[in-house]
Amino acid sequence: MPTRNHNAAAAAAPQHHHHNRGGAPALGKSKAVPGRADAMNRRAPLGDIGNLVSVRPAEGKPQLQEQINRPITRSFGAQLVKNVQANAAIKNAAILPARHAPRQERKAPAKQPPPEDVIVLSSDSEQSRTQLESSASSVRSRKKVINTLSSVLSARSKAACGITDKRRQVAVIEDIDKLDVNNELAVVEYIEDIYTFYKIAQHDRRPCDYIDTQVEINPKMRAILAGWIIEVHHKFELMPETLYLTMYIIDQYLSLQPVLRRELQLVGVSAMLIACKYEEIWAPEVNDFILISDSAYSREQILSMEKGILNSLEWNLTVPTVYMFLVRFLKAAALGNKVEKEMENMVFFFAELALMQYGLVTRLPSLVAASVVYAARLTLKRAPLWTDTLKHHTGFRESETELIECTKLLVSAHSSAADSKLRSVYKKYSSEQFGGVALRPPAAAVEIKCHQPIMEVHKALSHQAWIR
Repeated sequence: MPTRNHNAAAAAAPQHHHHNRGGAPALGKSKAVPGRADAMNRRAPLGDIGNLVSVRPAEGKPQLQEQINRPITRSFGAQLVKNVQANAAIKNAAILPARHAPRQERKAPAKQPPPEDVIVLSSDSEQSRTQLESSASSVRSRKKVINTLSSVLSARSKAACGITDKRRQVAVIEDIDKLDVNNELAVVEYIEDIYTFYKIAQHDRRPCDYIDTQVEINPKMRAILAGWIIEVHHKFELMPETLYLTMYIIDQYLSLQPVLRRELQLVGVSAMLIACKYEEIWAPEVNDFILISDSAYSREQILSMEKGILNSLEWNLTVPTVYMFLVRFLKAAALGNKVEKEMENMVFFFAELALMQYGLVTRLPSLVAASVVYAARLTLKRAPLWTDTLKHHTGFRESETELIECTKLLVSAHSSAADSKLRSVYKKYSSEQFGGVALRPPAAAVEIKCHQPIMEVHKALSHQAWIR
């Protein structure tokens, strides 16, 4: 089949003749590949990526112009565009397809700019994409906050009446773990998830209001036992976790089993033995507890009660106590990420006072810990009293009723601690070792109105105590 410019094509490739379907010869030299001449003759030309253009006629219509086999200059390209736009019937805008010589090998993948005499025509999709981007940017630029007359007048009226929009106030929450980033024991990556789990787990296995079910035990006896447990804990120099776990075991066991008056101290001794085995590295032995209780109970009685408590609690001792939340909330109350020693002593003073209050037994540990921190800041006159950081980590706001009620109970206990006969906590925190924080004047900013009559615990006790 004859083609145009056959001699020129034969001169460019003397060994192999490459024919295009449209009749336009391939420009430039192409590398000959042995054994692939037939395949090259039969294959379709490459896509439209060059500067050779041929116009295909529409079906059923005569061909308007001859095949084009020369580069498109500026004037000739303008003429082609004008002719195609005039005869476009199927598409809205016709793009002139270009025939291109076989792609030659490139050494660098960088995109080369087109020659000066070649016109690069953009497709409809590129033009529409550009229009969409420009319109989207114009829409985004128009989205501005517009203050209407009604909004301005409403804001001025609220300001005149002293009403502020709390939603516009930005909460300032400090990063209380930024100093522990390099401390692997602080597990900063997981600390938020851990305390989220604690706040969920604290609802399970909680002590109930068991005084009505106990025949021989009342809140006064429990307060005496708690004071004695605090003294033993301080004398043995045990970990603080041991004290709070001991009181949890006592309250949980009393919620499940009725206990006689003569066995209440035995329950306390066995509960502390269990807590020491759980928390301490060097736990006191059974003989130590026999001596500290003035040989009131034998070794067999202590071990038997230990088994009974564990079976009643189903050996479940992994529970969030008040101490776990105290450590976190105290860190949130720190001044400049540094916990004050005075604030720390005051917090633990109120925390141990809370252990003696039967009215706080059924309260959640996180609520008790938040109330302890609130009472400590109130007593030390810290300002602001309840920061955004404390609100975030405790989950309680300053105006919540439960927080205020627990705080009133603690402040009342502090007010009557000096005149009470249960002075173990007061004496402990009146010493120089703990900064004498118990000697600070009680907070007077909270009106003492408690639903639970706490003075029942502080009534005159008989001179002969039932605990040896």
